[in-house]
Amino acid sequence: MKALQGVEGQVEWCERPRVACDVGQIRVRVAAAGLNRADLLQRAGLYPPPAGTTDILGLECSGVVSEVGAGSAWKVGDRVCCLLAGGGMAEEVVVDARHALPIPEGLSMAEAAALPEVYATAWLNLFELAALKAGEKVLLHAGASGVGSAAIQLCKAFGNPCWVSVGSAERLAYCEALGAQGGAIRDVDLPSLRDFAPFDVILDPVGGAYAELNLELLGSDGRWVNIGLMGGTKAQLNLAQLLGKRIKLIGSTLRSRDEQFKAELLSELNHHVWPLFGEGRLKPQLEQTFAVKDVEAAFAALASNQVSGKVVLVIDDSLV
Repeated sequence: MKALQGVEGQVEWCERPRVACDVGQIRVRVAAAGLNRADLLQRAGLYPPPAGTTDILGLECSGVVSEVGAGSAWKVGDRVCCLLAGGGMAEEVVVDARHALPIPEGLSMAEAAALPEVYATAWLNLFELAALKAGEKVLLHAGASGVGSAAIQLCKAFGNPCWVSVGSAERLAYCEALGAQGGAIRDVDLPSLRDFAPFDVILDPVGGAYAELNLELLGSDGRWVNIGLMGGTKAQLNLAQLLGKRIKLIGSTLRSRDEQFKAELLSELNHHVWPLFGEGRLKPQLEQTFAVKDVEAAFAALASNQVSGKVVLVIDDSLV
């Protein structure tokens, strides 16, 4: 089969051996794959896959089941989208059957490829790790990103007013159209977030550059979930604020979690989140799709930080 791998900062469409479909697994003929910042980092050699995981790029995909291992309830021909630790940007992928979800009715394959990673990340960090309760206030840094777009919609669906930080006025308007109450523009008026504080939960993919402000913006018993380091790895913190407000600082990654953890997370998504797509309360935020031959343009689009929502790579246009 053919697959995409990162080689010295470039992406190559290479021949790779097929993998056996074992007990509890399914083989999926890939229609489309979502792009994520982890793919950019892996291509650059900065984020190697977890031990034992394929080096093929792609943390999420959509497609059609082509083979079913013993012990799985899926059937050949089922339309699915999958959460992966790697391997989605290929003609096919073999995945734990518990890490696949049905494609919500009415969504295209390209739209479905934009769902698993961002909704799993948003649900895990807001509603499981931060234990977000209805009515609590949320701040989402990088609110126009794929995860941010999913998180805004989830906050709206579950009764949590949210605010965002973004890179431009256009992206702020995008977030407000999705349901955000308001927010601030990075490098322009970020301190104005104080006007909306205190927050109960902050979801932060930025890290170091926003750490001091996060402590200030959180209220008593606030939860700060750090999921990325776009703003650096180091910060100087006033720990008296951490103690005085009883703040919980939670570091979180999803890719390296074990298979059982991911299976339970996908089960929660299927129960609490997936029905909301059928009700029209959640919608994929797919900004751009690219053909495999244009993969470098797809990666450049994501790296530009100008995308609102998701970028998806079409692997097999006969399925999309």
